[in-house]
Amino acid sequence: MTEVAGEIYLGLGADGSRQTLLLGRSNRHGLIAGATGTGKTVTLQGIAESFSAAGVPVFVADVKGDLSGIAMPGSPTFKHADKLEGRAKELGITDYAYSDNPVIFWDLYGEQGHPIRTTVSEMGPLLLSRLLDLNETQEGVLQIVFRYADENGLLLFDFGDLSALLQWANANAAELSGKYGNVSKASVGAIQRQLLSFEAQGADNFFGEPALEIDDFLKVDEQGRGYVNVLAADKLMRSPKLYATFLLWLLAELFESLPEVGDPEKPKLVFFFDEAHLLFDDAPKALQDTIEQVVRLIRSKGVGVFFVTQNPIDIPEEVAGQLGNRVQHALRAFTPRDQRAIKAAAETFRINPKLDVEAAITELKVGEALVSTLDDDGAPTVVERTLIKPPRSRLGPVTPKERAIIQSISPVDGKYDTRVDRESAEEVLAAKAADAAATAEEVAEVGEEEVGKRPRKSTSLWEKAISRGVQVAVGGAAGMAASKVLGKKSRANPVASGVTSAAGSIATDLAGPVVGRFVRNLVGGLMR
Repeated sequence: MTEVAGEIYLGLGADGSRQTLLLGRSNRHGLIAGATGTGKTVTLQGIAESFSAAGVPVFVADVKGDLSGIAMPGSPTFKHADKLEGRAKELGITDYAYSDNPVIFWDLYGEQGHPIRTTVSEMGPLLLSRLLDLNETQEGVLQIVFRYADENGLLLFDFGDLSALLQWANANAAELSGKYGNVSKASVGAIQRQLLSFEAQGADNFFGEPALEIDDFLKVDEQGRGYVNVLAADKLMRSPKLYATFLLWLLAELFESLPEVGDPEKPKLVFFFDEAHLLFDDAPKALQDTIEQVVRLIRSKGVGVFFVTQNPIDIPEEVAGQLGNRVQHALRAFTPRDQRAIKAAAETFRINPKLDVEAAITELKVGEALVSTLDDDGAPTVVERTLIKPPRSRLGPVTPKERAIIQSISPVDGKYDTRVDRESAEEVLAAKAADAAATAEEVAEVGEEEVGKRPRKSTSLWEKAISRGVQVAVGGAAGMAASKVLGKKSRANPVASGVTSAAGSIATDLAGPVVGRFVRNLVGGLMR
């Protein structure tokens, strides 16, 4: 049984039917569920390598560390090789052979793959509030701090920038309150404490430059196979809120960056969200609404999202209702909650009169699943008890040596590995504080009246920009605005990218509300 163009072979139904996942319906999202040890990870691995073979890039979080083996071919000497080969024979797969897949390893901590970074500005106050576990009042204060930074041209790249801005806000709470609303020092202090806590956990590694370019997740190799982007998440899972926030940010980035394509012949990217319940645990209603909206709308960008979880009731109904392709492994009825989950899972499938779905869910063997996918008309197929096909890549992790070799030949090798620290809010605020301190010291020495009579020194950030010439200052301002205001668009838009690149070295020298308003108007006109 070989793969057929336009579809992914999943396995053989109990009635002898060929169970498949249509590439043209893969952007309608999906669910892979089942208790621990029932074969979810192996199913995920087999589907991911089939997408790759079809030229579809894949993103998957490697929660337990064993999905990295997708980069290497399986082997007849592997301890489970007899089961894999036996399953292939049972399914009639005559061309079964071990093979590898093109893989890019990623790691938020930069230890087991290329670092993934974003800027504080691109993350935004809503997701940061979720990450820092802020209450409504503290979230409001963070919104004000971001607003101030935006109106004053202060670039927020990393935690250092945000920390410096919060220190300034703490010292100038009265000034901010007068313009934006109440900013209490207690709320600012609470945000600072949460920030320090997450820095201690290594979350600050996620923020900075160079920031991730989404196009690097959409690569294919010279053979036309889609790259499988494997995120090392075994360490990341110790900070579940960071894990969930990162993946939600990534979905939002994909949604904002990719053009509308409707229903393509095959997806642009398939996203596997393992341990999906972490995204919804203790999430406020506003955030759940955001997740639901992104999942609903990202389909038209050609992105398929597959949630992988132990229990299907972990997924809110509003999201679960959008998951058209389902692979349900066995569930165990040990508790009343388990029994409710079994009943709920059975009711979501299109009825098969020949199959007692509720009973079958508890009887499935390892490597078996109930499968229902969308047909050509977009309707769910009748649920079938299915023997799932075996993967062709290695079951189990790669060795550190193998990982290092794969990383060294990665198409993004060297692009993200070295952190860049440009001038941003931290340096701007430090320079302002130094100028203020120098002025205060001079006043204390000779008196305010005497200082006022002296020719002013060109030491402020604004005066430095003016001293370089109006034309250069405008270029730097445009670069700053392209980086700050346009965000992702500055990387996708050649005009914006050119402006940012040409003025990058002096962009962050410019600050202040006058410059901010001038530049926003200027760049806004250029990019229309």
